[in-house]
Amino acid sequence: MKIVRVNSETLGSKIAFSIIREATEKGAVTLGLATGSTPLKLYKEMRESSVDFSGMTALNLDEYVGLPVGSDQSYAEFMKANLFATKPFKETFIPDGRAADLEAECVAYDKLIDEHPIDVQILGIGTNGHIGFNEPGSSFVAGTSVVNLTESTIEANKRFFASASDVPTQAVSMGIASIVKAKKIILIAFGEGKADAVRKMLYGEVTEDMPASILQRHPDVTVILDDESDILI
Repeated sequence: MKIVRVNSETLGSKIAFSIIREATEKGAVTLGLATGSTPLKLYKEMRESSVDFSGMTALNLDEYVGLPVGSDQSYAEFMKANLFATKPFKETFIPDGRAADLEAECVAYDKLIDEHPIDVQILGIGTNGHIGFNEPGSSFVAGTSVVNLTESTIEANKRFFASASDVPTQAVSMGIASIVKAKKIILIAFGEGKADAVRKMLYGEVTEDMPASILQRHPDVTVILDDESDILI
């Protein structure tokens, strides 16, 4: 892994964008995208850039199960508001958390990933080490699946909802095996709350109890850390 230490989220996001821009200049056509607060400044960099994404494909990591159509908390709406409305892509794919047959949706999403190999995958990391919504104990060999969210993940995401009870308890998430197919991975971690997970990801045992630790085995990972997320290293 390549570790990049920065003194601000803004600088870290600029560096992440520079990696994406360089990849597009070298022919990358498919981006794997994440949601939540971590990539917000990265998406701002992308919106304000001169890079043309209209010939590219985007596949998102995950989506909540069961949110109403058009819900502001859905990741489909998040991506529209923070990137796609300003910087259109040729194609964008997000798991359908309202599919009548969620298992079939998972199979179909893995087929999309195979049809559109991801050149650059953006990741955050949860305080418990999850990537995507692959919680501790998730299989390293699993593809896209329906996952049950842990209490710590629900607690972390409740700030986007009126209350914790409004946070969905399940999501459709790209699996760890799907994530590590990406040719290049950029993991961004900001804030002291991520420090313990970052330390275990980088230097701990590679174990399904710490899903992000699988990245130690990937040939091309850049980890961007700010001063707070780096505090225990």
